[in-house]
Amino acid sequence: MKYILTVCTVLVLLVFTVYGAETTDNQVKNDLTEEQNKRIETCTHQLKIIGKAITSYKEEHGDYPEWLSELLPKHLADEGILICPADDNNGKSLHPYTIEPNKAVSYDYQLVPKLRNGVLEDEAFFGEVTPLVRCFHHNVKDRYSFLLNLSFGNKIYHAPYSWKNSLPQIYGNVETAIDVLESKLEEMPDIPRFFSHYHTLLKLYNSVDRKEDADKLIVRVKGYLNPESIPVNFTYGDMLRTMNRDDEELQHFEKLEKHHPEHRGILSRLVDIHKKLGNTELAFEYRKKFEPGLAYIGKMLPDFSATDLEGEPISIESYRGKILLVDFWAVWCGPCVAEMPNVKKVYHAYKDKGFDIVGISLDSGETKLRDYLKENEIPWRQVFSGKGWDSPVSRQYGINAIPNMWLIDKEGKLISNNARGKKLEKLVAEALGEKQVE
Repeated sequence: MKYILTVCTVLVLLVFTVYGAETTDNQVKNDLTEEQNKRIETCTHQLKIIGKAITSYKEEHGDYPEWLSELLPKHLADEGILICPADDNNGKSLHPYTIEPNKAVSYDYQLVPKLRNGVLEDEAFFGEVTPLVRCFHHNVKDRYSFLLNLSFGNKIYHAPYSWKNSLPQIYGNVETAIDVLESKLEEMPDIPRFFSHYHTLLKLYNSVDRKEDADKLIVRVKGYLNPESIPVNFTYGDMLRTMNRDDEELQHFEKLEKHHPEHRGILSRLVDIHKKLGNTELAFEYRKKFEPGLAYIGKMLPDFSATDLEGEPISIESYRGKILLVDFWAVWCGPCVAEMPNVKKVYHAYKDKGFDIVGISLDSGETKLRDYLKENEIPWRQVFSGKGWDSPVSRQYGINAIPNMWLIDKEGKLISNNARGKKLEKLVAEALGEKQVE
C-alpha cells in the first residue's frame, strides 16, 4: 500500500488529479528518471485525447467501438496517439485479448469483444471510475504495479493491475469507497461475479476501525453459504482469515472438504490454516493430497508405459542410468511455454553428461503440438494421447496443474516434483555431480 500511495504522488507532481485526491512526495519524483516522467506525462496526454475520441465515437454511433483503431481517422486523426512512448513491445498491448488485429496499438482497450460484457458489468457496479483504457508500458519498478488508466468518466489515474484493491485511492478516500460498495452490494447482494467484494468491504471497514460493521458483514455472508458455491465459500473463508478467526476458518474448510474431498483449492487452504496454527504434520498430510509426487520424494517412482509421438515405446525404466526430467506441459499453457527456453538451455548444457527429458503433453491437438516442437526445435521425446487432462500418464500421477516438472535420479527415485526455473539447473548439476554451467 505504501508503494501505491507514493507512485500516486508522481501523477500529482505531473499536475494530474485523481478524482480530487491530491498528495505530494518529492522522493518519488527523485526516484524516477526525467525520461520516465516525460513518458508518463506524454502517455497521460495521449489517453486524454483517446478519451475525447471515444466520447465522440459513442455520441455518433450510440455505442463504444470494438477496437481503438475504429476511432481512425474521423475521431482520431493521428494514429501515432495510439502508441505509448514507453512501448517496447512493437506497438502491441500486453494481453492477447486486447491485441488489435489490424493496427499497431499500445493500449489495452477494455471493451474488446472478449472482455466487453464483464467490463460493462464492472462499470455498472463501480461506476465511471472503472478503467476503459489501460497502459502497461511504464516500467516503474514493476509494470503491473503502475498502470495509467483512462476511466469511463474520462479521468486519468494510476492503479496496479488489480485496480479493485485500490478503491480508496481511485475514489479519493476510504469512506466514499465504502459507500459505493455498501450501496451496490445492497442492490445486488448475491451475484457471484461481485461476491468477492464483500471481503473488499470488510477490509475497508477494518482500515477505519469499524469492527462492528465487519462482524455484521460476516454474519450476512454466512447466510448465503451453499456447499456447492465454491467462490462464496472462499470469500467467507477470506473474511474469517482477515479477522484472524482461525478456528472458525478451519471448521469452515473442514466442512467444505467433506463435500469436495479432492478440490485442490480447499486442500491448499487447509494446508495454510494448519501451518498458521502450528500443525505442521497435518499441513504436510493435506499437502500430499493435492500436490502430486510429494509422497515420492526420495523414493522409487512408479513407472509408466506409453508410446511417444513416433509410436515408439517409452518408460522411465528405459532412461535408467540417466537423470531424467518428466515435463507435464501443453502448448496452450502460458507458464509452460515461458519455461521452455530455460528447459532447452539446461538440456543443451547437460545432455551429453547424462541428462534427458521426456515431455508429457496435455494438448488435445497433435498438429499444434508438432508445429510448436518443430518451430521451437524441441528435440526430446514427447508422449501424446490427445486426451488433455485425461492423458493416461498424467492421470496415473494425479497431475491437476501444469507446468509440473519431475526430476528423477539415475536409480528411478524422485528428486523433485517442482524442478522449475533456476532450481532446475541447480538440481540437474547436483544430481550429475557437475559444476553448474555459468
